[in-house]
Amino acid sequence: MNKLMTTDWRNRAESADAVVAPIKSGMNVFVHGAAATPTTLLEALCRRTDLDNVRLWHLHLEGHVPFAADGCGGRFRSVSLFTGGSLRGAVDQGTADFVPIFLSDIPSLFTSGQVRLDAALLQFSPPDRHGQCTLGTSVDAARAAADSGALVLAEINEQMPRTHGHSSVALSSLAAFCTTDRELPSRQPAIGDAAVTDAIGMHVAALVEDRACLQLGIGAIPDAVLRRLMDRHDLGIHTEMFSDNVVPLVEAGVITNRAKAIHPGRIVTSFISGTQTLYDFVDDNLLVEFHPCDRTNDTLAIRKIDRMTAINSAIQVDLTGQVCADSIGHRIHSGIGGQMDFMRGAAMSREGKPIIALPSTAAGGTISRIVPELNSGAGVVTTRGHVHWVVTEHGAVNLHGKTLAERGRLLVSIAHPDFRGELVEKLKGLKRFLL
Repeated sequence: MNKLMTTDWRNRAESADAVVAPIKSGMNVFVHGAAATPTTLLEALCRRTDLDNVRLWHLHLEGHVPFAADGCGGRFRSVSLFTGGSLRGAVDQGTADFVPIFLSDIPSLFTSGQVRLDAALLQFSPPDRHGQCTLGTSVDAARAAADSGALVLAEINEQMPRTHGHSSVALSSLAAFCTTDRELPSRQPAIGDAAVTDAIGMHVAALVEDRACLQLGIGAIPDAVLRRLMDRHDLGIHTEMFSDNVVPLVEAGVITNRAKAIHPGRIVTSFISGTQTLYDFVDDNLLVEFHPCDRTNDTLAIRKIDRMTAINSAIQVDLTGQVCADSIGHRIHSGIGGQMDFMRGAAMSREGKPIIALPSTAAGGTISRIVPELNSGAGVVTTRGHVHWVVTEHGAVNLHGKTLAERGRLLVSIAHPDFRGELVEKLKGLKRFLL
């Protein structure tokens, strides 16, 4: 791109309504997700009343999601590859679709042509002097959409951080773009039961060795773990996403990434979600690399990282070790995501630790999360053959290589005391569990 085209790029911006004008009925359209949700373009798209059956493919979306509102039915059909609060109700009611899929497999849906993308609605950082924008806070499947979408339609946001890694997209490749100057959605640190999450954080942190490489998400439990790692040395990060509490560990010299065999010296992630502090941290930061989720979540790559410590959550764990992490019964809560990618990768890593961490109860202590069997309709995300460490506020147990009877006893030991008696009675009723 020549210097003139680079310096006058703002003069070539169009209105958001003009940017989405090429979208036609029946198209498959990718929508950028998480903090990079292109809200301005979605609002313009939803102003159109001439469309019918536009399929919107996306991971979880943040901020205002206008097509989830009443009045858009029939015009747009949401297809969640990982869902969140804005679409859970629609998926449950059958007015939106959900695809159970490993996060590592999503990019190939688009690059292989299995799902032909007619357009991609993406949010970018402004171009540099070389005419290169970046995908900002979410590279994940957006990289594949930018590369394979027939039309790349963009919101270029002055406040979108400029990120490094495999994040750049040439301004010249955009079919049309508008400009904005707006704050990204801010996800505040999760608030849970402090005593419970602190206890879980203590047990999980005890499993994290010096020179370990961490995969962890966002929420009260990951935050509680990170707060307890200030005395560790040379930790690394290779993860699908991270949030604010990684930043203090980097600034304190705890996270150095020196021991990583893959991308040494760099934090590797696929997307981020957090506050402005986090967005400022990643902005033009060469120490943080954003890569597509088929790279960050590639089990063959993860296994090459020594002491890979994968920390994931669950909704329920049954007494054989089956882990439900995506649904509450038949109701989809989130998605398969990257749990199995990292659980298996960590298990294959030298001195690796796959960890499932969850509170022992739900609904104010009235429901046990350690259960004799999963709820009807519940999905198994991590199988009993893949599970290793399970942690609650009552302790940590390793189920790998254990018999069904041993697993049952171990899981009862970390269940809430109020439910241990009935869980033991359930075990007695199952002949394969010899107590």
